[in-house]
Amino acid sequence: MSKFQIYPAIDLRGGKCVRLFQGDYAQETVYGDSPVDMAKQFVDAGTEWIHMVDLDGAKDGVRINDKVVIEAAKLPVNIQIGGGIRTREDIEHYLSNGISRVIIGSLAIRNPELVASFIEEFGAERIVIGIDAKNGMAATEGWIETSGQSAKDVASFFVSKGAKHFIYTDIATDGTLQGPNIDANKTLVDSDQAEVIVSGGIGSLEDIQNVKQAAGESPIAGVIIGKALYENRFTLEEALSC
Repeated sequence: MSKFQIYPAIDLRGGKCVRLFQGDYAQETVYGDSPVDMAKQFVDAGTEWIHMVDLDGAKDGVRINDKVVIEAAKLPVNIQIGGGIRTREDIEHYLSNGISRVIIGSLAIRNPELVASFIEEFGAERIVIGIDAKNGMAATEGWIETSGQSAKDVASFFVSKGAKHFIYTDIATDGTLQGPNIDANKTLVDSDQAEVIVSGGIGSLEDIQNVKQAAGESPIAGVIIGKALYENRFTLEEALSC
């Protein structure tokens, strides 16, 4: 198990830094005109990683805000990016431009064998399987559609294909600041070779401490923090020192 990581989040829409409520594109709050400036603030606070999501890309199925992501990757920080990554070219585009890891979500549900080939080609350290779930069922296309597969079944398949990194987002908690669904994250994968990053619902330092405590007895290896930072519930420095 690698070191527990805090991942401050930057969600991109229309080139700006935004947050959605429970993945609803109609419930958007803009928190900054310059995602790169936001990334600089996170780096100055001491983060080792930044989690970025191209919301336009997730919805439309193509890379849209990639120039902003690549610009942020010039900073001294590791970046993982998700949203609109549908092809081998998309992956190569990001990895060859300084991105540390790419997150594949919808495509992992729709074409798992293709994504398994990406893990083999690019390496398990560079590919993250992003599983977004409503009531335990995997959702796709920017959370607009729900598949007929359980999140656990999707994870089991990719563990069997060598995947090491998973992000589990409980859509019901995302953007609510009401606390994460720790139990679902703890049981997502049944392998000591795979790690799960918790996403959705973090609203307090206590939430982070609870996730970190759970990490000692489960595959949980990190937590993504978004809205709580932007609404000043606590600082990134405080989160990093939890």
